[in-house]
Amino acid sequence: MKILITGASGFIGSFAVESALKNGHEVWAGVRGSSSKAYLPDPNIHFIDLPYASQEKMEAKLNEVKAEIGKWDAIIHIMGLTKCKQKGDFDRVNFDYTRNFVEALRATGTVPANFIYMSSLSAMGPGNPDTLEEIKYTDQPNPNTLYGQSKLKTENYLKGLADFPYTILRPTGVYGPREKDYFVMLQTLQRHFNPAIGFKPQYITFIYVKDLVKVAFACIDQNKVGQTYFVADGDVWTSDDYAALAKEKLGIGWTIPLRVPSFLVKGICAVMEMVGSWFGKLPTLNNDKYNILSALNWKCDTKKLEDELGFKAEYPLGRGLDECIEWYRKEGWLK
Repeated sequence: MKILITGASGFIGSFAVESALKNGHEVWAGVRGSSSKAYLPDPNIHFIDLPYASQEKMEAKLNEVKAEIGKWDAIIHIMGLTKCKQKGDFDRVNFDYTRNFVEALRATGTVPANFIYMSSLSAMGPGNPDTLEEIKYTDQPNPNTLYGQSKLKTENYLKGLADFPYTILRPTGVYGPREKDYFVMLQTLQRHFNPAIGFKPQYITFIYVKDLVKVAFACIDQNKVGQTYFVADGDVWTSDDYAALAKEKLGIGWTIPLRVPSFLVKGICAVMEMVGSWFGKLPTLNNDKYNILSALNWKCDTKKLEDELGFKAEYPLGRGLDECIEWYRKEGWLK
């Protein structure tokens, strides 16, 4: 099977490429010319730089591919921004670029049998913080970040297309080797600090990167066209329980708790965003970041994933953390 994986140089994309190669597929890796290929060393990978910013140029590129190999049997579309310097970049990259790509596929007759779109649980927004009920498919999406809004906008665009074979995956917190956000938390704990926002427990869910990739290929193998899936390992943790488990896996006996009141963090983020707007930049601490850090309920319904795909996580959090920490230490990221 000929498979294109976009965003292949990134965290999730590089694992998707590894899995595709392991399963004997002919793999095309969508990678920008300026991106590192450090995690894509296999000589059997076909690299391609796709011009997402222009539908016209994208059509020309796809016609070149069509003349050479026909069309890809499946596409796993992971390319996108999770962070950006300017607010408009989320819509430009996550929505506009994806639309240009899809419209070019349709215009050139290169639509694959399966188009897996890597969205996010952020497209739904967090669950009810009072009832703490899990997020359900029937809930009204209410993304509380620009990132989540851009993902939902793209989902709705795909759902509005006639006869386009999309499948939407909405993973919760994705972690694994090479990932940097959860790594920072592990690094902070190793330094004996345990930061937290507010005084209420935050309920969080996870999916190990290899399990997420397994779901993507299961959707292709089982031809789950027109479906949307929340992707999580099925367990729910409080932020405190996660920190305790991570400390155990790191071999850390003690940490200094640093609980910062929510209103203080919210104020800092608002000021930082205001200052950033003067220079046309979106700082790391901004209103979106506050919304992410302060959301109390990221539980989600995984029954459909289990019933329709037969999914069972191979990596519960404990096993996943073991593998992550081993990799971080081997690579010198952690002591």
